[in-house]
Amino acid sequence: MNEKKTSLFENGLIWFGAAVSIAEILTGTYFAPLGFARGLTAIILGHIIGCTMLFLAGLMGAKRRQSAMETAKESFGSMGASFFAVLNIVQLIGWTAIMIYDGALAANSIFPAGSRMWCIIIGALIALWILIGLRHLGKVNTVAMAALFILTIILSFTVFGKGVAPQATVGTLTFGAAVELSVAMPLSWLPLISDYTKEAERPVGATAVSAITYGIVSLWMYLIGMGAALFTGESDIAQIAIKAGLGVAGLLIIVLSTVTTTYLDAYSSGVSAETITKKISGKAFSVAVSLIGTIGAICLPLHDITDFLYFIGSVFAPMIAIQIADFYILKKRNAHKKISIKNAVIWLVGFAIYRLLMKLDIAVGSTLADVVITLLLCLIVGFFEKNLRKETQNDTI
Repeated sequence: MNEKKTSLFENGLIWFGAAVSIAEILTGTYFAPLGFARGLTAIILGHIIGCTMLFLAGLMGAKRRQSAMETAKESFGSMGASFFAVLNIVQLIGWTAIMIYDGALAANSIFPAGSRMWCIIIGALIALWILIGLRHLGKVNTVAMAALFILTIILSFTVFGKGVAPQATVGTLTFGAAVELSVAMPLSWLPLISDYTKEAERPVGATAVSAITYGIVSLWMYLIGMGAALFTGESDIAQIAIKAGLGVAGLLIIVLSTVTTTYLDAYSSGVSAETITKKISGKAFSVAVSLIGTIGAICLPLHDITDFLYFIGSVFAPMIAIQIADFYILKKRNAHKKISIKNAVIWLVGFAIYRLLMKLDIAVGSTLADVVITLLLCLIVGFFEKNLRKETQNDTI
């Protein structure tokens, strides 16, 4: 699945397509109980936290020319990386099913052909994107992104153009929980971003463009969702498109946004599978994931993804904290090991801490608190490990 080096523009296109997502708009509707001002604050704060970690994760792979799961080997060893690769594949299959499910429901509201039929159509388009390769689509991908950009602007004017005072919404959501929901989307891309930045012509620039582009557009999607719930009283994006008279254009934005985002999930599942064993064809595995995701979208109830987002946070927040400590501060590499017991134990502690923090209403959300605690734990253990090594050497002398 090797591709030639990508430019800054191409990296920006990839992450613009990743952010324009029905799932992100729907997640934005959850913020309505906070009201516009507090909801916007929570969205911005969460995206700053999430995209900072996204940048740090992407830069590791970009500088080492390694995929996301290959960088995990440097902290957790080969077996440890395989463990996270399996978890990543699980979340990517989940995302593929969720995205196809959301896209099919929305598309069916505009052009009734049956949700199952739309699941099959969207799943087939994702498989086609994988087989051709996003870079090889060339001008088609550029035109698709331009269409998404224009149609999303139209959608924004539809939601906010009337200037109607926000309506009261039913529901309860604490500020800390809202920040965590905002962090969750960027966090879900942590085990993927290096799969694309490792092929960049300019590692630092491409990583920055990727994280910034994704952050701004994702924030935009959240804002559309929250604005739709507050200003129009409507949380169904397809109904908003219908009321705006978008018709075929609305259908286009729904199908294209679903395909361009879910392509990245399915593609990266193949990259993660190749990390586990080179005997697997990444492209074939990615196509298989698109098929499994399509079946899941047809058969499973996937209307509420909140618990899924929190699961992603609990797995990957402590993982990235350990990688940040090893790469940027401790300068340690464990790729030669089968497994780093020390980092595996720290990750388990970080995972448990995240689940405990979920029960508390922390203003900055559970992810940032968990990352800081896990990172400090890494540094403390590293400090004692270094001193113990010095003492052992002195005793030997």
